[in-house]
Amino acid sequence: MENVGVFDLIERMAALLRSEERKKCTSLGLQTVHLQALNYVSRCNKYSDTPAALSNFLGMTRGTVSQTLSLLEKKGYLKKTSDTTDRRVVHLALLPGGSAILEQAKPAELFCQAATLLKQNDTLDYETVYANTLTALQKANRSHSFGLCKTCRYFTTTADGFVCGLTKEPLTQSDSEKICQEHAVA
Repeated sequence: MENVGVFDLIERMAALLRSEERKKCTSLGLQTVHLQALNYVSRCNKYSDTPAALSNFLGMTRGTVSQTLSLLEKKGYLKKTSDTTDRRVVHLALLPGGSAILEQAKPAELFCQAATLLKQNDTLDYETVYANTLTALQKANRSHSFGLCKTCRYFTTTADGFVCGLTKEPLTQSDSEKICQEHAVA
């Protein structure tokens, strides 16, 4: 068997998943970036629900993201709201129509079948392997980690609940389970 590099393996997996994603998007009348934006908004916390954070997450220009958000807003999939303390900041929120689209676009059957096969092989912890690979790629690229709040070095548990050590603001259980652009690996 030919020795295949890690890059080639990841590139091929990504191509297969994107191919399945494009098929789903076509059936829903969307482009992949639309689905990626909706998915991000559904998973981000209050520090990361902005067009700028979405641009960073997707690695796209703010202009491209702005056009994407305008289209999704017109379709009734998300809404933009000005921040109550800083009117220059816009927050994004998923609307019921956006949630319905995400429900229809759940992970492709191909991915679900592959995940089932991986779980049958209990000799490796694939989630850890992939998480470590992603972290290494992000560090090499000097990009935001966008990790789960509860895995951040700033995440603090107190007698009253949770607090962000960076902003000193209280966090809900829901906040702690969402991704954040301020995430720093613990």
